[in-house]
Amino acid sequence: MTETTKSLFETRPPSTLAKSAFVSLYGGVYEHSPWIAEQLYDRGITDAHNTPAALADAMAAIVNGAVDADKLALLRAHPDLAGKLALADLTTSSQNEQMGAGLDQCSADELARFTELNDLYKQKFGFPFIFAVKGFHRTDILAAFERRVKNDVETEFNEAINQVHRIAKLRLEAL
Repeated sequence: MTETTKSLFETRPPSTLAKSAFVSLYGGVYEHSPWIAEQLYDRGITDAHNTPAALADAMAAIVNGAVDADKLALLRAHPDLAGKLALADLTTSSQNEQMGAGLDQCSADELARFTELNDLYKQKFGFPFIFAVKGFHRTDILAAFERRVKNDVETEFNEAINQVHRIAKLRLEAL
């Protein structure tokens, strides 16, 4: 394997990084929430964290141990899916993920339904609909949206956190 094809985990293992470098590289894994990487670093990064799966599990543990207010802030940091702002003001990761699922190619009817569901969902739950879109088509995502908007608040809060963890793991694997 050449230097250019090595993963970030091979060229700069997390356990070898100073805090500023660690947070710079991994602070965006959870959307607009560098506090997760900061807390993990403060708890200690070891050689055991030098794989995407291990780092994902450790970061998920930070989130799972957080108070509900911090979890809610994390959920609220996520963008709408194919909503009014569509791909306008997204992080590069979110933009690539949504485009990969074809959310930038919604028909007028699909876009209207996403917008309607986004509004209904946020009114009911207080945070945007979160779905780890990688590997799914926009019609699959819309079907999940239709299903999940019917959940109770506790069920959906937990599902949204699980989706956030899946997004973070996929982002770490992509590095």
